[in-house]
This record gives sequence, structure tokens and C-alpha cells, in this order.
Amino acid sequence: MNKANDRLVEVELVVNDKTWNGSLEPRLSLADFLREKLGLTGTHLGCEHGVCGACTVLVDGEPERACLSIAVATNGRRVTTIEGLSGAIPEALKEAFSKHHALQCGFCTPGMLITATDIINRGACLDEEHIRRELAGNLCRCTGYQGLVAAIGAVAKREVNHGDA
Repeated sequence: MNKANDRLVEVELVVNDKTWNGSLEPRLSLADFLREKLGLTGTHLGCEHGVCGACTVLVDGEPERACLSIAVATNGRRVTTIEGLSGAIPEALKEAFSKHHALQCGFCTPGMLITATDIINRGACLDEEHIRRELAGNLCRCTGYQGLVAAIGAVAKREVNHGDA
């Protein structure tokens, strides 16, 4: 028997609304699985220590650092990457990021969009200070955060106003 195959773990998970079944090495990170096995390269690898937020994805609707997550731990769960992020809030955020100049090099953008979507979905956009606190786990070396905060605040305000109508 092949010793390499003895170490593989069978998993089934849903990535961006598509079921994936297969065998994975037990120590393969979720980020490497998404990038190398599925070709979903929007999940960026920055620090590989869970500090920069570039690899943020949603696992069962909750933000998670894909570089720190083990792929086999997502067995039976739903993973959403930037490629699968959809809906009114992410679309509004993409527009607002452009309008408020929150995009520069783009490396942090996928993680920022996923985090921003979560922030708005949780109603954690009480004011600029709260948005900045919520973004603390996502590093951006280019924008200075002002455009990011303004974009998230604008979409959050729009969501609140639409909810009141």
C-alpha cells in the first residue's frame, strides 16, 4: 500500500456553492487548497501567520484566515472566497471602494471586501472608529485606510437607510 495515500483524508465541502469531494493531506492549509487545488487565487497569501487578513474567506458565513485554517477541518462546511462573494452588499462595496479610492495595489482587496461584507452584515459600522477597529485585522500598505473606512461607512449608511424605508 502507498504510504502517501495512507495519510490522505477524505473530505466533502462546498466552495462558492459547488460541492468538492476528494482526498487531502491533513496539514494542507485552506489557503493552499483554494489556490492550488481549486485555482481560486483571489485568496491572497501575505504573511501566512494570520496577521494581514489578505487570505480572509468565509467559512459557514464567518470570516476566517485561510492561511491558519486546515483544509480538512472544513469537511462538511461552506467556504466562500472572493470569487464566490455575491449579493447587494458586496456589489455596493465594490462600487464604493472604487468611488472612495479604496483600491490601490489591490493585494488586500479580496480580504478587505470579505471583512467589510461581514462588518456590514453584523451591523458593526456604528461610526468611523468602530469601522477602523473592525478592520484592524486587515493590513493595507497603500491606501491609508481613509478610503476604505469611507467606502464601508457609505455602504453601511445606505443599508441602514434602505432598512428604514
